[in-house]
Amino acid sequence: QVQLVESGGGLVQPGGSLRLSCAASGSIFSINAMGWYRQAPGKQRELVARITSGGSTNYADSVKGRFTISRGNAKNTVYLQMSSLKPEDTAVYYCTANIERVPGPRRDYWGQGTQVTVSS
Repeated sequence: QVQLVESGGGLVQPGGSLRLSCAASGSIFSINAMGWYRQAPGKQRELVARITSGGSTNYADSVKGRFTISRGNAKNTVYLQMSSLKPEDTAVYYCTANIERVPGPRRDYWGQGTQVTVSS
């Protein structure tokens, strides 16, 4: 079994900051890219940020300069530092990771999601 567990969501005022964390656990052989997606009510799930095992990153245009994705030293964790938050950032944020199991094929896994609400 492989699990992704997110934490760090909550309610924050516009202009504030939050840090999301996600840890992968289970029978993992290797982890390639990890990332964060989000889904607002009535909208499609969209990529927020992604980071490869080598540290290359890419961001949605809407969050560039405000959000930073990083991975922990153990490489099984991923973080999303969110600053200058706007009401339009309100969504459920999902962690994803491309994982090869022991044994098993490589595929994408998803966390259960964490709610981020930006409101005054």
